[in-house]
Amino acid sequence: MRERIWKIGKRVFDVSRHGLIMGVLNVTPDSFSDGGEFLTADKATERGLQMAAEGAHIIDVGGESTHPGSEPVTVDEELRRVIPVIENLRRKLDVPISIDTSKAEVARAAIQAGASIVNDVTGGRGDDQMLPLVAETKSAFIIMHMQGTPRTMQIQPRYTDVVAEISEFFRQQYARAIGLNIDPMAIAFDPGIGFGKTVEHNLELLAQLERLRAHDRPLVVGVSRKSFLGKLIGSPEISDRLVPGLALSALLRARGADVFRVHDVKENVYALRVTEAILQRAK
Repeated sequence: MRERIWKIGKRVFDVSRHGLIMGVLNVTPDSFSDGGEFLTADKATERGLQMAAEGAHIIDVGGESTHPGSEPVTVDEELRRVIPVIENLRRKLDVPISIDTSKAEVARAAIQAGASIVNDVTGGRGDDQMLPLVAETKSAFIIMHMQGTPRTMQIQPRYTDVVAEISEFFRQQYARAIGLNIDPMAIAFDPGIGFGKTVEHNLELLAQLERLRAHDRPLVVGVSRKSFLGKLIGSPEISDRLVPGLALSALLRARGADVFRVHDVKENVYALRVTEAILQRAK
């Protein structure tokens, strides 16, 4: 298997050998699956420590819900939610911390508090200071695709060719990032499953995942507890989405995914471990 490197701060991860589990830590009252569970800094910190103990390679801290129909929060409110949590986790953990934000001011404060990855649902389009900030701070950067905004993205999303259009978006944003002196080895891409996509769009993207790879950079996927899983299995219960999500983690690792953004860390760590044990013997 060809070596694929992701540079996160001073660390280098070979994601071709071992995929990475990114634990979702929502410090919000309204996230779709765990809103309000970890709203205080103490509870969020406890959850972050638990995810690291379960094997999470990255903790992804977010203070603004981006589920369909959600409204933005102010910079001050987002900072109030995430900065104490990042500071607490940085003191107690050695794993990389990601800040899930589209605001450069929030990203800067998070990096100063100890984050080393910026995970931007707008892919650098939401704030014209984001890409220069990533370059300045030498942070890792996840460029995600989203059609529209969280408030509007699921109102009749349309594509002529969803795979080709998102591939082109990745190429354009990569060129912008490199032009602003972001380290190409620090970039990863996320097709944004469920962010301005129908069930069919999601399935098409996942079925043709390797076509989305730009410049041999890592691919991040986030299918954990997403509503399209419930539609596929015919169940409205979020708890019923765990098993199909685990099945997808295993399948997508075999089909080229490198980083998995998940809520259920332990279960996905186990699924990844078994999948990779087989893949390493199937060369």
